Amino acid sequence: MILVDTSVWIDFFNGRVTAETDALDIFLGREPVLVGDLILTEILQGFRRDTDYRKARSLLDTLELRMLGGRQIALAAADHYRALRRRGVTPRKTIDMLIGTYCLVHGLELLHADRDFDVLEKELGLKVARM
Repeated sequence: MILVDTSVWIDFFNGRVTAETDALDIFLGREPVLVGDLILTEILQGFRRDTDYRKARSLLDTLELRMLGGRQIALAAADHYRALRRRGVTPRKTIDMLIGTYCLVHGLELLHADRDFDVLEKELGLKVARM
């Protein structure tokens, strides 16, 4: 199972061809793709036109939804953030810490196009989906 970050979905819905959107195209037909509640919100709030919103929502509604927060993930994300700070790295976005931590705790791969996750991969062992 693969969790897909907002960064990839934005490119996907905007018709940008990248290694990550190509991978998403392949994964959508081949294995379970997950969407997180926080990611779902980030994606859908970006649509200006109702028709685009409805099309995106229709596709996203077919995917398994995961709740990315909760006490366990919040505490683990805080621990990860503090560990990274001790190593001299300051993560920029709390939501990315929650998303990355969810993947770490549940052993999921993350498909992303956001350099903020690179440090989680390098320092904490986040599994990143690649083709």
